[in-house]
Amino acid sequence: MSKSIKLAILGLGTVGTGVVNLINDNLDELKRRSGRDIVITEVGIRRQRDDINPNIMQNSDLMATAASDNVDIVIELIGGTTLAKDVIMHAIKNGKHVVTANKALLAEHGNEIFAFAEQHNVHVAYEAAVAGGIPIIKVMREGLAANKIDWLAGIINGTGNFIMTEMRDKGRPFADVLNEAQALGYAEADPTFDVEGIDAAHKLALLASIAFGIPLQFDKVYCEGITGITLQDVNYAEELGYRIKHLGFAVRRAGNGSGDDSAGIELRVHPTLIPQNALLANVNGVKNAVLVNSHPLGQTLYCGDGAGAGATASAVMADVMDLVRVLGCKDADKQNSNGHHVPHLAFIPEKLSDTPILRAEQMITGYYLRVHAYDSPGVLADITRILSDAGINIDAILQKPAHKLGQVPVIILTLPVVESQMNLAIEKIEKLDTITDKVVRIRLDELA
Repeated sequence: MSKSIKLAILGLGTVGTGVVNLINDNLDELKRRSGRDIVITEVGIRRQRDDINPNIMQNSDLMATAASDNVDIVIELIGGTTLAKDVIMHAIKNGKHVVTANKALLAEHGNEIFAFAEQHNVHVAYEAAVAGGIPIIKVMREGLAANKIDWLAGIINGTGNFIMTEMRDKGRPFADVLNEAQALGYAEADPTFDVEGIDAAHKLALLASIAFGIPLQFDKVYCEGITGITLQDVNYAEELGYRIKHLGFAVRRAGNGSGDDSAGIELRVHPTLIPQNALLANVNGVKNAVLVNSHPLGQTLYCGDGAGAGATASAVMADVMDLVRVLGCKDADKQNSNGHHVPHLAFIPEKLSDTPILRAEQMITGYYLRVHAYDSPGVLADITRILSDAGINIDAILQKPAHKLGQVPVIILTLPVVESQMNLAIEKIEKLDTITDKVVRIRLDELA
């Protein structure tokens, strides 16, 4: 067997410990699949630990570990976007391949990191950064390499999916479920990244770049959280044959070249009504799933655990195995190159497209509208007239019995429309004397 491949793990928390356990448990399989022995030679941790193999060097100087001559592959699991970036850039500069689960770092600084890796003939692998144990990066970069991807939609944050599932299945309010998610460790003490969609937006930026061959543009992702979703809306959606999921969408749009209906790419994260019988609607709890629509393959769905020690360690080690094979090729031909590895963002770097990212008002979706009005003649006629004048087609109307001093909730589902048209229509509806509150809007997608 060829020489051993030496790993350094920076950060030995839940995921780092999961990687160590996976290597210990499956070492024979790893050797059989790669033709190499894989050993952990160093770990970067703040304080010395007694439970680590004495043959493994423990170092609080992460920069030194990242540049060590006793390391071939650096696994970054410390998180954040400052120290982690410095460590990764230092590892690259010293000729080390890198594996990371850091979606925030890559979404915000990936263009710089990948370019630096190309300059130094090394690779940065990041399967664990999106959807945990689901091999969605490998699927899109390799399995769908011959396809043109038209759009993708994903449940890419397990915390949000858990909250929406509990609200629907058990009739529990948002705040109550969030507290449980925190108690179970699904949500952080500060849950902002999860419930406001920022975590999903980081992941969507990565998926979109791979799907469409564009630079990473996290700052252009439209982001809306689930904090405003009520049990009332969850129940009305069910009554109309839909479920509310917190989804990330990346959509390639041809457009007609006029006004807000322009060609470009939609990047958006928001609550969405989708049909109850859609496979994506039935992915529950903390599971993740990504639905990809491509040509000529059509729709394919990838589902599994999106977080946790085992799932994330599985993705980390899948990347390590790829890099072990690359190193094997390099040793065989004595060349300092990336071997056979696919490009970081699936497309050759100089061929990345400058396709524009569409603004929020240019997005096209269907809508769920909940309008509260006084129970008086002509109200519904006024609302439908405003929608018609704005060129918005109604798909369904549900009018509930009057309550709260004669107020009646009217629920309207529309066909897809440019967001700017809907904005104008809602503004006019809210100015009607008969309307008692702000219009609640939730986007709707048939996933067709």
